[in-house]
Amino acid sequence: MSTVGTQVGSGDRAWWMRRSFATLLCALAALYTLMPLIWLLFGVTKSLPDLYGSNGFAPSGGFHVWENVRDLFAQDGGLYGRWLLNTAVYAFGGAAVATLVSVAAGYAFDKFEFPGREKWYGLVIAGVLVPHTAIVVPMYLMMSEIRMTDTMWSVLIPVMVNPFGVYLARAYSSGAIPNELLESARMDGAGELRTFFSVGLRLMGPGALTIFLFQFIAIWNNFFLPMVMITNNDLFTLGQGLFVWNTAVDQNPDYTRMVVVGSAVATIPLILLFIPLQRRWRAGLTEGGIK
Repeated sequence: MSTVGTQVGSGDRAWWMRRSFATLLCALAALYTLMPLIWLLFGVTKSLPDLYGSNGFAPSGGFHVWENVRDLFAQDGGLYGRWLLNTAVYAFGGAAVATLVSVAAGYAFDKFEFPGREKWYGLVIAGVLVPHTAIVVPMYLMMSEIRMTDTMWSVLIPVMVNPFGVYLARAYSSGAIPNELLESARMDGAGELRTFFSVGLRLMGPGALTIFLFQFIAIWNNFFLPMVMITNNDLFTLGQGLFVWNTAVDQNPDYTRMVVVGSAVATIPLILLFIPLQRRWRAGLTEGGIK
């Protein structure tokens, strides 16, 4: 009995140590991830002298949030508001179209038989392996040939295609849409388009939401593509605009404050979008593989 008790006790200690180690690693990862956001939260409350003269992770002696936000949207004739609107258009428009295209393509690759299906699918998935920065310059040359550089379309068109979204959509479709249900819709006289929009797209809702969130965040944080395509200040994204302000700090030191406050404000739409939809997003990642 004592031997069994010793084994159980040592097993409990080993389990507790493993769990404690895993918890510690998660806590360190969370702290590392949240540190820039914490620094930004403190930075928003500070004046320009406080940013240079105080500890970045300490609160300011005053509370300058409303003053900083007001100055941010008034700087350079309200350019920040314009950049925020541009980024929202790029992100919402590009993510919506990319989601619809990805879901339709994934559904087609999963439910239809056609010559070379797996080869075409492999070619699409190969796009995931190509670094995005490697194709920006060729895309710029193509856009330049058709005189579309320095327009919103030069940013929107490239982000409307998402190979990784096609992969997720096919994986989700295979688990979430029973073939028998599609056959029933066809026997009732529904065409392929009606079957897709009435049956397939509805069942793939959580998966489509996951693809939308991934693509929205990627476009919102995209920097290199707009930097190459856009030179007009009125079409800049938030990343471009804050970068330009940061490079002009020597001419106007107050741009430092604007960059800090602008970076903090730029995270708010992502937080407002992601947190309420977090449960559905996680369901979209797992539900297709469970069904």
